[in-house]
Amino acid sequence: MGVTIFAIVVTLAAYLGTRYLYMRYRHPLLNVVALSAALIIAVLVAARIPYSQYVPAKDFMTALLGPATVGLAVPLYRHRGLLLRFGPAILGSVVLGAFLAMMTASLMTQWGGLPRDVVMSMLPKGVSIPFAVEIARIYNGIPALTAAFVVATGTLGSLLGGWLLTLVRIDDPVARGLALGTVSHGQGTATALMEGELQGAMAGLAMILSGIFTAGLAPLAVWLLGLMA
Repeated sequence: MGVTIFAIVVTLAAYLGTRYLYMRYRHPLLNVVALSAALIIAVLVAARIPYSQYVPAKDFMTALLGPATVGLAVPLYRHRGLLLRFGPAILGSVVLGAFLAMMTASLMTQWGGLPRDVVMSMLPKGVSIPFAVEIARIYNGIPALTAAFVVATGTLGSLLGGWLLTLVRIDDPVARGLALGTVSHGQGTATALMEGELQGAMAGLAMILSGIFTAGLAPLAVWLLGLMA
């Protein structure tokens, strides 16, 4: 029990500390997820606490993701006027973004000569793990590998996504939120929330829609990949 409480305190301290640094300096390398994870790992190694003893703390904190995700409905409700006004554009952009996210990564993997099960594992890497693992399993991918791809995608998206959008002068909060949520799922949504409530609301909506559309468009993507093999 003592180790679990210690692990929770360390995790919260790492998160709050890295979030403070990001909010103050706004530098893309001060990524909250990547930096806080590195700090937590460093503390666990220094304290000689194996990951198996960190798992109860992780499970407790992960259980809070459900209510946190539902909580994204609050800012969405506040900005419901935008959804009514730009509904078709939002749906179209998320559909196109989700499909391109599947195709580009999978084609690069396929053209790189990697086995088909790796290609299928890469296919759903732009959505959250529950969606991605099931999609990969249906098409004979490797679920564990898919989970690793999802985490890597989210980390890279949250690390570089906002910076790249700024670089190409995309400043509209709706567009930024949709982009981050579509390709970087939960981690992108967390980054969008730190930019503002509207960005976070749009990212949360895009994250959910992207998961649904990826599952629906996966058969088409697999068929096209077969034609291009």
